[in-house]
Amino acid sequence: MAKITKEAALLYHSQGKPGKIEVVPTKPYSTQTDLALAYSPGVAEPCLEIEKNPQDAYKYTAKGNLVAVISNGTAVLGLGDIGALSGKPVMEGKGLLFKIYAGIDVFDIEVDEKDPEKFIAAVKAIAPTFGGINLEDIKAPECFEIERRLKEELDIPVMHDDQHGTAIISSAGLVNALQVAGKKIEDVKIVVNGAGASAVSCTKLYVSLGARLENIVMLDSKGVISKTRTDLNEQKRYFATDRTDVHTLEEAIKGADVFLGLSKGNVLSQDMVRSMAPMPIVFALANPTPEISYEDAMSARPDVLMATGRSDYPNQINNVIGFPYIFRGALDTHAKAINEDMKIAAVHAIANLAKQPVPDVVNEAYHVNNLSFGPEYFIPKPVDPRLITEVSCAVAKAAMESGVARTEIKNWDAYCVHLRELMGYESKLTRQLYDTARRSPQRVVFAEGIHPNMLKAAVEAKAEGICHPILLGNDEAIGKLAEEMDLSLEGIEIVNLRHPDESDRRERYARILAEKRAREGFTYEEANDKMFERNYFGMMMVETGDADAFITGLYTRYSNTIKVAKEVIGIQPGFKHFGTMHILNSKKGTYFLADTLINRHPDTETLIDIAKLSDKTVRFFNHTPVISMLSYSNFGADTTGSPVKVHEAVAHMQEEYPELAIDGEMQVNFAMNRELRDAKYPFTRLKGKDVNTLIFPNLSSANAGYKLLQAMDPDTEFIGPIQMGLNKPIHFTDFESSVRDIVNITAVAVIDAIVDKKKKKESK
Repeated sequence: MAKITKEAALLYHSQGKPGKIEVVPTKPYSTQTDLALAYSPGVAEPCLEIEKNPQDAYKYTAKGNLVAVISNGTAVLGLGDIGALSGKPVMEGKGLLFKIYAGIDVFDIEVDEKDPEKFIAAVKAIAPTFGGINLEDIKAPECFEIERRLKEELDIPVMHDDQHGTAIISSAGLVNALQVAGKKIEDVKIVVNGAGASAVSCTKLYVSLGARLENIVMLDSKGVISKTRTDLNEQKRYFATDRTDVHTLEEAIKGADVFLGLSKGNVLSQDMVRSMAPMPIVFALANPTPEISYEDAMSARPDVLMATGRSDYPNQINNVIGFPYIFRGALDTHAKAINEDMKIAAVHAIANLAKQPVPDVVNEAYHVNNLSFGPEYFIPKPVDPRLITEVSCAVAKAAMESGVARTEIKNWDAYCVHLRELMGYESKLTRQLYDTARRSPQRVVFAEGIHPNMLKAAVEAKAEGICHPILLGNDEAIGKLAEEMDLSLEGIEIVNLRHPDESDRRERYARILAEKRAREGFTYEEANDKMFERNYFGMMMVETGDADAFITGLYTRYSNTIKVAKEVIGIQPGFKHFGTMHILNSKKGTYFLADTLINRHPDTETLIDIAKLSDKTVRFFNHTPVISMLSYSNFGADTTGSPVKVHEAVAHMQEEYPELAIDGEMQVNFAMNRELRDAKYPFTRLKGKDVNTLIFPNLSSANAGYKLLQAMDPDTEFIGPIQMGLNKPIHFTDFESSVRDIVNITAVAVIDAIVDKKKKKESK
């Protein structure tokens, strides 16, 4: 983790619009009718419905997706009682985390009131606004009474995250650490250093999971909390020990199996760790300086199972793994509370997730190849996209089963899809691609089997059930790489095209290719040499029916790949060119961009082919094309250079395809703004229509355009490049393609192969 300076932190919070969150409209507001619906007189109708049935507030307002992050600033991070206003940046930050991890909207509310009764009254008074309340940074012991009262007196979920967030995540970590150590929670001896809100809640949840009170020793700043002490509050008395032989941390830790630290830095020495039981579990959660550093703990006991609150060491106990998804599940069931059942459900969901194979996006974020369950990974990473479905679903089910849910989720598969779409992890189009491909998985050849991303993509595509992968490459090298990356090659075919065993197949392919291209100067000898190249060999597998589709591009120059594709596969009848398209899934909708890879300086004839191919491809994806052919000028304003080619291509397309919604040449702002276009150019064939297909005048503009969009909006999903116009399903990747990009292209290639087979069957 990069070092954070004071200057950088202040600049981050002040630059641009001050603060970290804002309110944005969710409904149209550009016309007088929109405003009349949003406010007076239209707003009266939902008001009257809510008056008749208060639960309709979830239907007609943002209540069901709105959480209040409320604090009085009495225990802000490690800063202490700095006041309500001073704590506002933290509350805004909490709102940011709610939004980016679970799509939950937040109002941060800083209440300048330390009196618990008055604070409770203030929160109760504003509670109708919200679907849930997240209490934050309120000092102990007042926080216990405030939370207890609000949970009793309100009918929406209330959670003090400083208590329960840490408790849930550390409990999940403890469950898994105990499994790694081969120990049972009911048997282990636990030492807790710290007796504040987090420590008390963590330890209570450990007890709910099976830990025995008699096996727990808790310490505060005065030493061991024992029944002989007379200075204990109600929370501390619950954990007071009968033992009289221990008074200090050094004495308590001897022979202990688990250390939980929620106190201050550097209070646990190496000698103390050495005195613990075999395979000790050390959760040193003081932040930013743990009770013992990761390096010192590992040096003292190489068998230690270590967790901290820091992101730069393994096994971070981070509340963001829990609270967004706990509230998500609670909100989506309109729950009246967050109860013990829901918290324990979250614990087990988080713990179980760490035992599943880790998605590539997580490995990439932490610059590793193969995170897997064990001593250095027993808690999921905060960036794991599966947390929202695994934890939210578990919490929602527990809410329903425990009787606090006011609405039921009946279709859990649909709910999971909704959550993934909500967070942009999946679009409807992507899901449709995968579902369609799964119905008839095809044999897909992956050209660069030794490339880590392509190898991972093949394994993932197999796991998704969308294809039967065939990897090209040296089988020993691929096997070694798979072992290093902890990937299973079960069910995946490997073809070493250079192996002597493949000589007959190479010769067969060479004869077929030489015969096919004999009048273009191909000889058998030349063709045979080419069969040692993966693109020639792989494309011939598809050409001859030994495979159904081919994926390439991570290593190879596009110019070479294009040449091979033309020679081996050929271009579809009726066309002289082929191209590629990228699909852009954004909040505004789905857009198709062409040609983004193949044709560098297209002439009029090429642009006509690209337009015709784009029409076919957009329809292939079940969309009706509305095509804008782009340029830097509008409708003949410039009579020289590339605009002329676009102008001529549009004229041809409009004459040949009078029903097709296509026009140009036009600037991109006119293409994307229907009102602007219709007002200035009422003659356009696109009048009243929203453009969904953009054809660029050359490769430079197309490539720069989609990559600019990609860079400026990382939340927008891009699928591509998708090949248009070849005789067989040959598809390309960019050299920077991620695993998910390649899997998406694989799904497209499978569907392409399915359609190709269907057409051939119908033509017979």
